[in-house]
Amino acid sequence: MANNKSAQKRIKINNRNRLRNKYYKTSVRTLIKLFFNNLELYKVSQDSKDKEKLNEILGSIYSLIDKGTKKNIFHKNMAARKKAKLAASLKAA
Repeated sequence: MANNKSAQKRIKINNRNRLRNKYYKTSVRTLIKLFFNNLELYKVSQDSKDKEKLNEILGSIYSLIDKGTKKNIFHKNMAARKKAKLAASLKAA
């Protein structure tokens, strides 16, 4: 256990930041899995409803990645790489 006030405060801050980082990282990971599952459905069906759903999911992913990048949870190059990969996979479908 920490011996002084500043060390105790750092422990609290680190726990708060760890939970915030975990929220963004797991949410992005979950949405990416959902995106690729729906992408497979769209490749088979070629339905416009599926395309709209994909664009909606992609917007959510972009939003979370950008917010996480702004809060220094994700590195800007990693964010750009993920977004480019997702956009390219949608374009190829």
